[in-house]
Amino acid sequence: MNASTARNPDSASGSELAEGFARHLVAWARSACAPDSSLAPLAAAGRLVSLATQAGHVCAQVADLLTAFPDRTAEELRALLQASRMVAVAGTAQCLPLVIDDGGRIYLQRYFHYERELAAALDRRARHAMERPGSAFRTQLEHCFARRSAQAGDPANWQKLAVALAARARLTIISGGPGTGKTTTAVALLACLLAENPRLRVALAAPTGKAAARLLDALRRRAVDLPAQIQALLPDEAHTLHRLLGASRQAGVFRYHADNPLPIDLLVVDEASMLDLALAYRLCAALPVAARLILLGDKDQLAAVEAGSVFAEISADPTLSAECIDDLARLSATPREQIQPAPAAERSGLRDCVVWLTESHRFAASSGIGQLAALVRQGAGAALCAWLAAGEERTIDWLSGDGDDARRPLGEVILTAYQPYFAALSTYQSGAQELAEVFAAFERFRVLCALRETARGVAAINQFVSRHLRARLPDAVAHRAAHALWYPGRAVMIQRNDHLLKLFNGDIGICLPDAGGELMVWFPEPSGGWRRLPPLRLPAHEDAFALTIHKSQGSEFASVLLLLPEQSSRVLTRELVYTGITRAAQQLTIVGSRDVLSAACANRSERHSGLVARLHELSEERPAPNQR
Repeated sequence: MNASTARNPDSASGSELAEGFARHLVAWARSACAPDSSLAPLAAAGRLVSLATQAGHVCAQVADLLTAFPDRTAEELRALLQASRMVAVAGTAQCLPLVIDDGGRIYLQRYFHYERELAAALDRRARHAMERPGSAFRTQLEHCFARRSAQAGDPANWQKLAVALAARARLTIISGGPGTGKTTTAVALLACLLAENPRLRVALAAPTGKAAARLLDALRRRAVDLPAQIQALLPDEAHTLHRLLGASRQAGVFRYHADNPLPIDLLVVDEASMLDLALAYRLCAALPVAARLILLGDKDQLAAVEAGSVFAEISADPTLSAECIDDLARLSATPREQIQPAPAAERSGLRDCVVWLTESHRFAASSGIGQLAALVRQGAGAALCAWLAAGEERTIDWLSGDGDDARRPLGEVILTAYQPYFAALSTYQSGAQELAEVFAAFERFRVLCALRETARGVAAINQFVSRHLRARLPDAVAHRAAHALWYPGRAVMIQRNDHLLKLFNGDIGICLPDAGGELMVWFPEPSGGWRRLPPLRLPAHEDAFALTIHKSQGSEFASVLLLLPEQSSRVLTRELVYTGITRAAQQLTIVGSRDVLSAACANRSERHSGLVARLHELSEERPAPNQR
């Protein structure tokens, strides 16, 4: 079982949790008079499922128990688990701590419920056809893509086709790498639907505050060419998903749910690859039956930190039925023969709702970052290292520890990259414009680490930068700041949502004096301007000079230093490296040996799940469409 996530399921606390759960299962089974022969397999299954969910999997496999019980077959183990009276069979009305399905997957009952209900909600949305859009939609669609009018022999414009696809159904899934136009497509989609129905209630959301702010900013920038009446109808706020759903102080309890749905007609979710199973379930449950759901993400990025890889699974199949292709050709004025979707990575059971955007407008396929990202996606570690070693791309620097780069101290490289930030701090005089300049300088560069607690991890790099930043402060301030927790220039990332303070996991703040000289932590407001809070009022937080690659999702920096550990690790996967690389918009420095980089590219992240199986179960009784 490949447990490649940000968490360590083999930690002491993780193992203790698994052992405790196994003991409880055995105690419950004994109280239910289960046969003794079933108790050892039950305990092993309990430990396995607990560790699996901690590692980001939705379920475990009966086959994984065979190593602990080599004298048993999978069928015998399955029978013993069912005999324990603690394991329900999928599809029955039993409510027991564990569930086993026909594919030999073992679930915590809660996760099986999430998976089954999410599959049903997605299936209903994918199958429900909307009324055919009218002339206002088609006119606006042509206006949005007038600069790329189709010419004979041109390839299909999949951004335009994605908008047309979203007009047909209540579920649209748009996957694409950085710069492929997902947000541009979303803006065009909103413009077309609002032209058709100006009363449409639209909401924008993302898993983190940072991603939500980026979505809103991108929408504003790309909407400038729209008619004024359409611009006036666009949302002026983007929410975190927890805020949108009305998260309460009680974990897992939200204001909006199936019995109190969100008051919206259309929801656009950006960075949907960060959606875990539980949050995706709650989101779909809270969405009104008649509302449209648009999911934007990158199927090749890291999955959520919590259990599940929902977006990668549901975006794996971009095939289109013949009927759908006919509709898209009419709506988008695209020749039918040009509408040739890519082959499915896996048949998902969802039909006519997925588009892959592959043409990058941020970096061409021939650009350094574009080529690098493609090689990582392909798992071509040897070719990637050979390309980096050639050193022909100015936007990419590779510090492998060999040759001349071994004489360049890593600390010096990091401090040089942060020099513009240090310079902005030195001229800060508490003015709003200076505050904006400090934030802009800070957001230009970031160190991204694969791990937390190593010499090349987040904690060590943050301590290093903090120490050097304190040393650069003016003498009048440096003495007080030498051992103080808070000092001018300290940048922090919020780790826990605080709805009263309107601070959310992933928000970045910078500590700077106000006009009276008192240290405050400043946060940018989504609508513009700044909000200041006393440091002692902040919820859980950590320094933000270096971030884990997981925490960087939803962010973009002009320059990135991607710091890999000195030794290979199972958490190093191609998805992790790809995500780190694609956070850089202009300049990238990779620190890591040839062996570590090659091993990471070869290690593909895999998460056990039955979401696709649940979707196939729902489609088994329906006739297969004529697909292409």
